[in-house]
Amino acid sequence: MHIAHHRQLFFRHVAQTSAYPIALEIARGEGLYLYSPDGRRWLDLISGISVSVLGHSHSAVVHAVQAQVARYMHTLVYGELVMAPQVELATLLAHHLPDPLDSVYFVNSGAEATEGAMKLAKRYTGRAEIVACRKAYHGSTQGAASLMSEQWYTRPFRPLLPGIRHIDFNNFEDLEHITTNTAAVILETVQAEAGVVVPNAAWLQALRQRCTECGALLILDEIQAGYGRTGTLWAFEQYGIVPDVLLLAKGMGGGMPIGAFIAARELMQCLSYEPMLGHITTFGGHPVNCAAALATLQVLLRQPWISQVKAKEERFRQQLTHPAIRSVRSAGLLMAVELDSFEQVQLVIRYCLARGLLTDWFLFNNRCIRIAPPLIIEHEHIDEACALLLEAIDKCTG
Repeated sequence: MHIAHHRQLFFRHVAQTSAYPIALEIARGEGLYLYSPDGRRWLDLISGISVSVLGHSHSAVVHAVQAQVARYMHTLVYGELVMAPQVELATLLAHHLPDPLDSVYFVNSGAEATEGAMKLAKRYTGRAEIVACRKAYHGSTQGAASLMSEQWYTRPFRPLLPGIRHIDFNNFEDLEHITTNTAAVILETVQAEAGVVVPNAAWLQALRQRCTECGALLILDEIQAGYGRTGTLWAFEQYGIVPDVLLLAKGMGGGMPIGAFIAARELMQCLSYEPMLGHITTFGGHPVNCAAALATLQVLLRQPWISQVKAKEERFRQQLTHPAIRSVRSAGLLMAVELDSFEQVQLVIRYCLARGLLTDWFLFNNRCIRIAPPLIIEHEHIDEACALLLEAIDKCTG
């Protein structure tokens, strides 16, 4: 089908979520690059929003998918049949998580992981209140959206879930709002859509202690920060705490759609009675997606890329200096480059796009340019990206 015809059908039949979609036509992806049907290429600086941690079409992931498709695909709803890709992935995850995180509930996305964890917390504690952080993003389904503090995003969809209380990230005084009425506190280990806000270690440890004292579950959302992006396999490893529930997705499948919420087996079992089938999902733990996720984790554990993240982060930071750059915030290879306005950010994004670099902005901080490349990015690609970003900032902010 002709390229122009694809574009026409895209605008006619594919639902858009903004008035000005990028509308690049992608014919293939390989490593760090995306290619158009006519051979143009873009260095992917955002990994499909922190998804393609191994780059595009990594051979191990492709092979795992092809091999599993040849064996079997969908069978029966999650948790009933013994399927090797599920079992092996859950076991490998458990082996690389601290106690007591040993029971994995597979879902299709990060938002579904959030939804499942919220139900788990309510069922386990018998409480209704959930505490979330302002400027956090945990997904766009109605339960996950209920956790948002930004009225402009949620007002058109009200009424949402009741019983949500908001606190400020890194605010010690707000910890008093966590009480014996609280079922769970949910937060991103690193606030991504706020423009990469890292936690104060002492605050995070105090939060963990407060949850323990009050009997509230601590749910850490590492949907963006997990899978090595911050320089350790799990971001919470850097802060000396362990959550009661961990949320994963995005980079988990190496490009395939999969998520999970993970807790102690004792905790997770409460979803199996009163009522039975307390949480179910038709496609959660799909064997093809689990095979891709297993291959992704195996490669990450075998290769040195996670250990190289901090050096690559520093290489970006050393080069991204310009009078128009107000700040650079980072947690490994999750970075935000702050300019003066959303208008400047949009101009920079379009300038880069026209010259072969794909980047983006943040949902709750539109003055920042998003940098979240595949972890396989090398120094020469970092230099290439920084040179073009600086050129764009120079041209678009003068």
